[in-house]
Amino acid sequence: MRRTREAARVDRDAAPVRLAPADLIGLGLLGLRTRTARAALSALGIAIGIATLVLVTGIPASSQRALEEKLAALGTNRLQVTPAPNREPPVKLPVESVDMVSRIAPVTVASATADFGLNVARSDRTGPGDYNAIAVVATRTNLLAAIDGRVRSGRFLDSAMERLPTVVLGSVAAQRLGFTTVDLSQPIQVHLGGQRFSVIGILDPVPLAPEIDRSAMIGWEAANRWLRFDGHPTRIYVQTTDAQVVAVRSVLAATANPEHPGDVLVSRPSDGLAAKQAVRQTFNSLLLGLAGIALLVGGIGVANTMYISVLERRREIGLRRALGANRGQVRIQFVTESIVLSALGGAAGVLTGAVAVAGYATLQHWPVTIPPAAAAAGLGGALVVGVLAGVYPAMRAASLDPTESLASV
Repeated sequence: MRRTREAARVDRDAAPVRLAPADLIGLGLLGLRTRTARAALSALGIAIGIATLVLVTGIPASSQRALEEKLAALGTNRLQVTPAPNREPPVKLPVESVDMVSRIAPVTVASATADFGLNVARSDRTGPGDYNAIAVVATRTNLLAAIDGRVRSGRFLDSAMERLPTVVLGSVAAQRLGFTTVDLSQPIQVHLGGQRFSVIGILDPVPLAPEIDRSAMIGWEAANRWLRFDGHPTRIYVQTTDAQVVAVRSVLAATANPEHPGDVLVSRPSDGLAAKQAVRQTFNSLLLGLAGIALLVGGIGVANTMYISVLERRREIGLRRALGANRGQVRIQFVTESIVLSALGGAAGVLTGAVAVAGYATLQHWPVTIPPAAAAAGLGGALVVGVLAGVYPAMRAASLDPTESLASV
């Protein structure tokens, strides 16, 4: 009985020791702590691969963003609604058409102007017919948002000013009337339909709506109060998203004038929209291909590093196996080391790539764009690659025979 107990105690002492997870992680980091130069070089190789991933996706993305901004300046997401011309009697859009158009779900901005046949003059002594071809238009207060307009001097119409006899001049209209700037403390007056209106602002040229450059804009309510405006818009400006331009255009006529949709003209989308969509599709395919190549290169580098590490450390592996380490512990050691190397290299690569992209984009005067998917793919891809690349070296290390390993060195 006593001999049986002693044999059991010997067998228990000889059995492999179970290591806690913290001990296994520490064991996996042992190779990195004892071989810092090799670990740093290995992480550098991974960092270069991940930095390449961020770089080859960030630079084209920044270029794409810059190109899309230039194409957006062509008005790719904007449409205009006007009544059909040359009809007898003349066609008018309903008074409530702007509000109905603004309720279309994808529409982000809907504004309008109304030309009701008046002229503007610098003085009440201007001779008949001498009006410089400037149109007087009633204007909604959100017009600038719909046409990407900017005020050069003074201010634009707002909820307060649209009720007063005030006017904002387009760039060409201001030039023809002899105005260059506006002093709100000493407003200059012009004559509209026999009424005096104070000039409160001058706009910069508006490439998306050149008719605004030759217009004198007054508030919607002021036109109704002072100039007997009937409230019917003559041009509706619609802004939506690129993805919904075609869908919005298909319902604009029926929405603006439900009773007579055939009497409504809707501008077709800009040719820049097709170019913008083609650019986005091309760049997306390019980014996907470059990201895959960068991850593949990084994975090969990790696998090569870990495989060489197994060959260099055969004696260490054999000694640990001879001292009682089982195959699972050896596998976990090398997989952990591979994951840590990949995580460190991935983080350094994402940071380095982001800095490089920011520097190059700034140099080219592009908006700095680092796709979140690229950064996430860099870190996540590094970890996945680390696991996959460390599996085979770990299995090879675990399969080494202790006796052969110790005898080969």
